[in-house]
Amino acid sequence: MRRISPVLQQDGVEPELIALLKTILAACREISFRVSQGELAGVLGSTLGENIQGETQKKLDVIANELLKEVILETGVVKAISSEEEDTIVAGNPQGKYLVTFDPLDGSSNTDINSLIGTIFSILPADPDKAPDDSSLFLQPGTAQVAAGYVLYGPSTMLALTTGHGTRLYTLDNTYGGFLLTEDQAAIPKYTTEFALNMSNQRFWQEPMQRYVADLLLGKTGPRGKNFNMRWIAAMVGDVHRVLCRGGIFAYPRDSKDPQKPDKLRLMYEANPMSFLVEQAGGLSSTGYQRIMDIVPTDIHQRVAVILGSKHEVETCIGYHKA
Repeated sequence: MRRISPVLQQDGVEPELIALLKTILAACREISFRVSQGELAGVLGSTLGENIQGETQKKLDVIANELLKEVILETGVVKAISSEEEDTIVAGNPQGKYLVTFDPLDGSSNTDINSLIGTIFSILPADPDKAPDDSSLFLQPGTAQVAAGYVLYGPSTMLALTTGHGTRLYTLDNTYGGFLLTEDQAAIPKYTTEFALNMSNQRFWQEPMQRYVADLLLGKTGPRGKNFNMRWIAAMVGDVHRVLCRGGIFAYPRDSKDPQKPDKLRLMYEANPMSFLVEQAGGLSSTGYQRIMDIVPTDIHQRVAVILGSKHEVETCIGYHKA
């Protein structure tokens, strides 16, 4: 089993980017420890505040955000950061080469029930001609990402990482405190019989998604001619990890439950990095109407519909949207 640095060096990744990734992972190791301590560390439960999304913040949301923000800005190679928990971008070194976006603790509502949560991050190149407090720095399509990944805090702490040379999986070895390569090239099977959706929202979905899921539920007796199983963790990081490990389709489609927020997932902090990982593993990622990584953001907190996973199944779902 190999450590991260030699693997990234083999792929020709720049030394400064390797150092930045290792710094992010150092913060994630600390978050992993805090998560593992649970109630013993007094980190469970909610704060009295809300984030920019209008969501009640968990104590671990705040802790994870501060840890990541502090260590990333200390590297000196980051021009600015953007976090799901921050109202605006946070300026760093004006000469920094990179931008970092992150969801410090995806699925944080799962902390109180000891279920899966994780940290999602994305790294973009920084425009040298823009000021570090200029939010337009971040308005780049997902295709501009130079690295993306997540750290999953589960029975073992795992890392999924891509720098554009495939998606690799690593496992945290607590004996020396580093991540070791445990799957050199994740490969999402083209076909699947598993889907992950919040079925409680079904009545609010658009008609194409209604028809698609209705046909899934008909199983062998319907037009798909095979039975499907539903798996739902209620944390994107956990559901996508399952897709990377054994295939499947994950979706959080547009709905009409809250007309002010028809889309749920954040383009920069969740959809783009997960799309990069999935595509590098042979899967597809779409809104139902366009490739997610082709979208040029108009706002750092922009939300999008997400459909990703096994290639054939995503293509089938897209077909319902184009019918």
